[in-house]
Amino acid sequence: MQNSKNYLNVPYAEKDQAKALGARWDAAKKKWYAPANLDLPLFAKWLTGSSANSSSTKGKASKVISGVTTYARDKNFIAYSGDKPPWD
Repeated sequence: MQNSKNYLNVPYAEKDQAKALGARWDAAKKKWYAPANLDLPLFAKWLTGSSANSSSTKGKASKVISGVTTYARDKNFIAYSGDKPPWD
């Protein structure tokens, strides 16, 4: 278990901060991780949770930003809901 990796969700802007705490880059998975010998609470804001949870949300929006409203410039614009295409 000494070689286990705790994968992190580190935004690019915070990579130097994570690296300074001891995080390492896994080039094969293209993800940052905290080695097992480091104290995990240091990386609490970047912890991903279980791998099953992170794989089930892959490709989906993970956060919803409220308070932002956008309007189409075209008055005939129909928003695509993702259920079925707006054509035929």
